[in-house]
Amino acid sequence: MAAQNKLISMKNILVTGAGGFIGSHLTELLVEKGYNVKAFVHYNSWNKWGWLDTSLAKNKVEIITGDIRDYDSVFAAMQGCDSVFHLAALIGIPYSYVSPQAYIKTNIDGTYNVLQAARQLGIEKVMVTSTSETYGTAQYVPIDELHPMVGQSPYSATKISADQLSISYFKSFDLPVKIVRPFNTYGPRQSARAIIPTVISQILNGQTNLKLGNLSPTRDLTFVKDTANGFYEIACADGLFGEITNIGMSEEITIGNLVQLIADLIGKKVEIISDEQRIRPDKSEVERLFCDNTKIISNTSWKPYYTLESGLKETIEWISNNLSYFKSDIYNV
Repeated sequence: MAAQNKLISMKNILVTGAGGFIGSHLTELLVEKGYNVKAFVHYNSWNKWGWLDTSLAKNKVEIITGDIRDYDSVFAAMQGCDSVFHLAALIGIPYSYVSPQAYIKTNIDGTYNVLQAARQLGIEKVMVTSTSETYGTAQYVPIDELHPMVGQSPYSATKISADQLSISYFKSFDLPVKIVRPFNTYGPRQSARAIIPTVISQILNGQTNLKLGNLSPTRDLTFVKDTANGFYEIACADGLFGEITNIGMSEEITIGNLVQLIADLIGKKVEIISDEQRIRPDKSEVERLFCDNTKIISNTSWKPYYTLESGLKETIEWISNNLSYFKSDIYNV
């Protein structure tokens, strides 16, 4: 088991993608635990820091704007750090059908920039973010880390490539890399393109006929604070270098049953309208994701604190207080 203070020698941490959904929660967790955190966010002319703009942690971190695709800005941001949590990525699966090259440049080239800069600077721990989408439709369940990887979308293919590149840096250059593979994460701050905020925002905006895609796939859903803690605990572990570690609940639910659960928690009756633009191409749909979390539980102190119901309740409350962020009548690719 990993001790809670296992990162005590790693005082200075860079988080890439720190303004994003999971990244902002992880940044807050690391600040809460007393680390010096640099938050790497995507440069823009409005000087927006993503979700860190409204975070209580924003005055306790060093904000660095740059582009994960730009080696110079990544290298500069990483100087003075002894570890990096690499979360910056393009993650929307539908848009990866529109612009595969954008995903190649961000997810593969961006990961190369982190790995190479870490190698040059002698970084002590490099945490690379993967995704359960790399497994494709389950060939057996529950899905452990030995499950074959299948790129069923350009997005998942780029994440597989980034994972394999990371492992190659461990094997070729002894770079201390750990690959964190979360299953489906949900919670406050998630983009409206994802299924849970899509359903919640439509219902809270008074819509009773919900526009959705395929309802039969299953997903293994983890609340974002549990996912962030999983990143931390994997980093704390003595081992797991050069390896992949799942984060998930080892539970599955169909999208259809998930929609019904959300509607019941809100107290509304809904009907579902099939929206063709929300349905993935047949061979690209990942039909089943069901996590085997034996490895993380056996090698770390991680355990989930949220059930699906308690996590959904907290998510519903947050969205209801931030409904202006969501354009529920528009499909977010």
